[in-house]
Amino acid sequence: MDGGGGRLKRNVLELLPLLLLLLAPTASCKSTIEPCSGSDSCNAMVGYTLPTDLKVSEVAIRFQVDPVSLITANAIDLSYPDIENHILPSQVFLKIPITCACVNGIRRASSIVYHVRPSDTLTSIAGSVFGSLVTADQLRDANSISDPDLIDVGQPLVVPLPCACFNSSDNGLPAVYLSYVVVVGDTLSAVAARYATTVTDLMAVNAMGSPLVKPGDILAIPLPACASGFPRFSSDAGLIVANGSYSITAGHCVQCSCGPGNLNLYCTPSPLAVSCSSMQCKNSNLMLGNVTVQPTSAGCNVSSCSYDGFVNGTIITILSTSLQPQCPGAHLFPSLIPPPSALAISSLSPTPSPSQSSVPSTIPKSSTGGGSLTLPGLLSPAGGPTGSTSDAFYLTSNLPCFLTAIVTSVVLKIL
Repeated sequence: MDGGGGRLKRNVLELLPLLLLLLAPTASCKSTIEPCSGSDSCNAMVGYTLPTDLKVSEVAIRFQVDPVSLITANAIDLSYPDIENHILPSQVFLKIPITCACVNGIRRASSIVYHVRPSDTLTSIAGSVFGSLVTADQLRDANSISDPDLIDVGQPLVVPLPCACFNSSDNGLPAVYLSYVVVVGDTLSAVAARYATTVTDLMAVNAMGSPLVKPGDILAIPLPACASGFPRFSSDAGLIVANGSYSITAGHCVQCSCGPGNLNLYCTPSPLAVSCSSMQCKNSNLMLGNVTVQPTSAGCNVSSCSYDGFVNGTIITILSTSLQPQCPGAHLFPSLIPPPSALAISSLSPTPSPSQSSVPSTIPKSSTGGGSLTLPGLLSPAGGPTGSTSDAFYLTSNLPCFLTAIVTSVVLKIL
């Protein structure tokens, strides 16, 4: 005689076709597609809600990014002991830094490879593993899979994550684009407010004819940023850092930050204990990040030692002097947060809110607030570049894309 578990599995399998029928969609999900040509790439981000508790290193491996880059992109304090093995709680929302390339004429992150695990399906990989940032159909097409029911354990799959560049600008100002999956309860106005932009800007960026969004839609959201002007021959040419966050470069030797007071990139020696080349400006006693001021009757003489790129293993610094009307105050750094260990929300909705930090610090330090991942307040662009929208189905049965992930997750847990 079958046990209760066997009867439950049998009942679920019998009800599954009815569930699929009841959830048949009236419209499919949309995501922004940016046409491109050539082989150029840019820095971009994808928004990811952890499906379960994961170490920082596990998230980094999943998206094949440097753990340090993941930590600094979310303004998490690097000084915490053994930070890479810190366990992040389920449902925490992270901004994952990725390289956005040009693949077959459209922008995609194509360097991420996932190896199939037991009980994986294309649908579960798309929805449960990668948070509906990709669809089962996209996985099938990107990997030339003729039968989606026949994938082997250990089989490598290219994961074509969405991304956008739009010349790394929005309304003529530097920007990093975040690919964000709309969740239940989201409206375009709420998303715009959360990221301190406007409905008009989001509609322009995403080529939307209507402000209506559905769970599972993927929006390209411009985040104001600080752009570098490093020489093209430097290994970190084109570095751009989203407002309220950090980036580690020059072989982990240099840390650059953006905001909160302005959108000028500011670089200092990183807090990581690594062997680095000299960071002293030539013909000066100033080290990277140092600023001296000297009040005079004509104004204020300001001297600064700034970062100018990483070339053949050498940190390039540049000394600049200027006469300013007033002496500048101490530099304000984006506030850091401690690694989150508990989710400070009462629902299962992601919390990507880039809320304004209380008081920006003159040195990078942890805020005393909770552990939800947020970024300090962003500037409000008024317009943006335009892309094109593309319908994407999450299942060949045409299930609503967001509900597909829910049904799949529940069924897999029961079975």
